[in-house]
Amino acid sequence: MGIFRKRRLSLAALAAVAIAGVTVLPATSQATTAASVTLSAGGLTFLNSTPAATITFPATTLNGANQTITAPLAVDIGDDTGSGAGWNVTATSTTFTSTTHTLPTTAATIQAAPTASCDAGAAGCTPATTTVTYPYTLPAAATAPTATKLFNASANTGMGNQTFTPTWTLAIPANTVASATAYTSTWTFSLVSGP
Repeated sequence: MGIFRKRRLSLAALAAVAIAGVTVLPATSQATTAASVTLSAGGLTFLNSTPAATITFPATTLNGANQTITAPLAVDIGDDTGSGAGWNVTATSTTFTSTTHTLPTTAATIQAAPTASCDAGAAGCTPATTTVTYPYTLPAAATAPTATKLFNASANTGMGNQTFTPTWTLAIPANTVASATAYTSTWTFSLVSGP
């Protein structure tokens, strides 16, 4: 009986030593690193030679009735400011004139709101959300009048590179005078910070 008791005590002592050995293992080592980056503001610009230097409406034959013709004009905007301030595009023009004949000063319009979409390679852009009311009429006079807002990016939209393409509509009244030379107009666009 004495031998059996002695063995039992030895096993208990070994178990205690093993448990004690587990609880005193060293903790794993840790380190921290502070990461930082400085991001500077870029600019707000028209990109890719837009708006184009010319917009050409299709040649049209007068038919004694009012007519409308259309032409698209892409506008590529780069908002690299990182401000979220938004932006707007304004426009004005001179009257469509051929020799001494003119089209009405309300001839050029945008009938429906264009939609902005991210340029290739700029999938992370925030497309512009416009608050401009359509149809929009391009101001016109013999001397270009004050420009008006034709499209804008509300605050926190329009960030990154993106394009919107309005479809311009040109109204040709039934009493328009035919001309061997084209009716021409000069359009001026401005890109301004803020919606």
